[in-house]
Amino acid sequence: MGTHTTDSPDPTHGTAPLPTPATQAGRDGLAALLADPRSAVVGLDFDGTLAPIVADPEQARAHPEAVSAIAALAPKVASVAVITGRPAGVAVRYGGFAGVPGLEHLTVLGHYGAERWDAVTGTVTAPAPHPGVAAVRAELPGVLERVGAWQGTWIEEKGRAVAVHTRRAQDPQAAFEALREPLTDLATRHGLIVEPGRMVLELRPPGMDKGVALAEYVRATGAGSVVYAGDDLGDLPAYAAVDKLRSDGVPGLLVCSGSAEVTELAERADLVVDGPEGVVALLRGIAAQLD
Repeated sequence: MGTHTTDSPDPTHGTAPLPTPATQAGRDGLAALLADPRSAVVGLDFDGTLAPIVADPEQARAHPEAVSAIAALAPKVASVAVITGRPAGVAVRYGGFAGVPGLEHLTVLGHYGAERWDAVTGTVTAPAPHPGVAAVRAELPGVLERVGAWQGTWIEEKGRAVAVHTRRAQDPQAAFEALREPLTDLATRHGLIVEPGRMVLELRPPGMDKGVALAEYVRATGAGSVVYAGDDLGDLPAYAAVDKLRSDGVPGLLVCSGSAEVTELAERADLVVDGPEGVVALLRGIAAQLD
């Protein structure tokens, strides 16, 4: 499990303090980034990692210092990739990433990699949407009503996916559990899968996840090291991708944006930081080490 110590892993790389990863693999990953930053890819989840979790997902915004922290780091590494289940354009808008000097090396992989936005072009590229999403969207209100979980739930339209949030229900966890089976049945009938998260169940097409997106991006960039930071169950495939890359000889660092709601990532991470504020501080610390 990660640690919050502030010893620099290598004082020769500057004076800004950096937390020390709790595992040897994590220490190797961080050392590889510091030794050859131009070949490093830094992957970041959005909600819960760059942006604090809020009751209404449409009100989510990046931490006030996230953009400046990424802008400080991005020019010094091969690329920074924000990998999110949100549509790429929404993540760009909520993150405030468009038109920011220093973010030329930023890519946003939306819908788990199905959509891509590059800061250099400012455009989104994407394939046609899965037809099952429209079918699920039409049936979803009736399913929620039958389950009796309509009160307080929130349907988030995500273009290539649809999500049901229970955070505003009277009993968020009970509503979450009551909806898991019927939403899984609904998704299966239309060729989709259900991705559980922090008081949210997302119905989306199979075949893409953050692990696939991250692995393909790392391969495409020819990265020599990789960092990935996430906070939720949907980030576990990206963790697995980093584990696989490490076994293939690409050093990596797994960072958990810590919360009391999800413990699985903290148990697997090399380094645990205190939510988006801690992620921002880590990005700033790495950038300072590379000055």
